[in-house]
Amino acid sequence: MTLSLRSQLSDHVRTLRRYAMTLVRNRDDAEDLVQETLVRAIGGARTYRPEANLRSWLFGILHNVHVSDRRRDQVRTRAAASIEPLVRSDIAPNQPDQVELARTMEAFARLPEDQRRALILVAVDGMSYQEAAGILSIPLGTLMSRLARGREALRADVRGEGGRGDDGRPAPLRVVK
Repeated sequence: MTLSLRSQLSDHVRTLRRYAMTLVRNRDDAEDLVQETLVRAIGGARTYRPEANLRSWLFGILHNVHVSDRRRDQVRTRAAASIEPLVRSDIAPNQPDQVELARTMEAFARLPEDQRRALILVAVDGMSYQEAAGILSIPLGTLMSRLARGREALRADVRGEGGRGDDGRPAPLRVVK
């Protein structure tokens, strides 16, 4: 493994963690998933082509590791149970943005997994549609459909208006930081 590739791997750990957290919904499981991804990337460094997109290659490895783990351990069931304490809190938020963020997180958690994956890659990690479709191994049109359905479901769930604004058009998503 070249020194250059090793240093480039560290540049992508943060986004790998964020994507892993979205997939498994448990900090410890996400760390394990990222670690396994990096181990496989280092072990398979000879298969990496320098002209290829390293980020896409790493996300592809992470995605494939997750799918394998899910089949073997049924991660979906454990993940749903482990995210509940993160989403719900006994202490009521006192600021409107915190309330809206909590609603958005709850709505996001209720989305089907295929829509969550598409949204996290495109909306959070800033990947292109083409890159996200490649990582998920789905056609571009399927990705766009999942994004549209996911965004509309979030609008409807968060706003409680069936996803429509006062003018009848789809309500825009509001990013809360």
